[in-house]
Amino acid sequence: MIVELPDTSTSAIASKIDELHERRGEAALGRVLTLLVCTDAANLEDSLATANAASREHPCRVIAIVTEGRDVGDDARLDAQVRFGADAGAGEIIVLRPTGGLTRHLDTLVIPLLVPDAPVVAWWPTRAPENPSADPIGMMARSRITDAMRAQNPEAAFTALRAHYTDKDIDMSWTRLTMWRATLASLLEERPASPIRSVRVLGQPRHLSVELLGSWLALRLGVPVVIDRDGNAEGVAGVTFVCEDGEFGMHRENERMAVSLPGEFEQTVPMPMRTPEDCLSEELRRLDPDEVYAEVIEQGWTLVDHE
Repeated sequence: MIVELPDTSTSAIASKIDELHERRGEAALGRVLTLLVCTDAANLEDSLATANAASREHPCRVIAIVTEGRDVGDDARLDAQVRFGADAGAGEIIVLRPTGGLTRHLDTLVIPLLVPDAPVVAWWPTRAPENPSADPIGMMARSRITDAMRAQNPEAAFTALRAHYTDKDIDMSWTRLTMWRATLASLLEERPASPIRSVRVLGQPRHLSVELLGSWLALRLGVPVVIDRDGNAEGVAGVTFVCEDGEFGMHRENERMAVSLPGEFEQTVPMPMRTPEDCLSEELRRLDPDEVYAEVIEQGWTLVDHE
């Protein structure tokens, strides 16, 4: 169900949501959080599809704020849309399209629509502010999720995010590495007794997850880490550990991971690319600060040559 509310107000939106809940014989009390999605018109539907999928694990109220492409010189006006049922995952979706002076007071628009006593999470699927913690929407959030890889200039976006980092911030470039880090940690526990002398990370050029993985390994192992960038690679393609008596590591191809240890048969395990739904669900599951991420971007990043 999709209900259009042109030229409306937040009080009218809240009343319509209450009416729809009453009509359907349900309440918003089961929502575990409010997810604020800051996006543009071009990426709205993809972002909402990701939020819908994530909400099936984390029932939430999704509030999407669309401002890019709206003429701020227009008279102040708020157009909205409310989605329920199959169009809204395990919750409800509110799409806000403010114009004019309303675009300068997004927090005021959002506050009356928040789920009472539930944490607020802010997510920028593409372009994020340079300093999310100083953004009016970001200041309301317990957790702030960005995705610098989808910015127009990923390197510049991530540089700004690192410069303004607070413990409420996380970037999906790091979340995409969860399976890699878990598998590598397991592999390192089984590694040969011979000390590791250096590490090579193979991956896609100008890919933040590749750079972050190299930084994490350099910080954890305290050895030189070199990143080999391959134009044919997709994301992280492999990690090789160089020891005094040989090499071992992991190599990914066609969503399969080959794991090799000296003197053992090569093992192959599934390793598909993580989807935005996977990453968003993980971050909604963990709203507390990620201390390892903080250490990697503050200390490990400078240990690797990022060109």
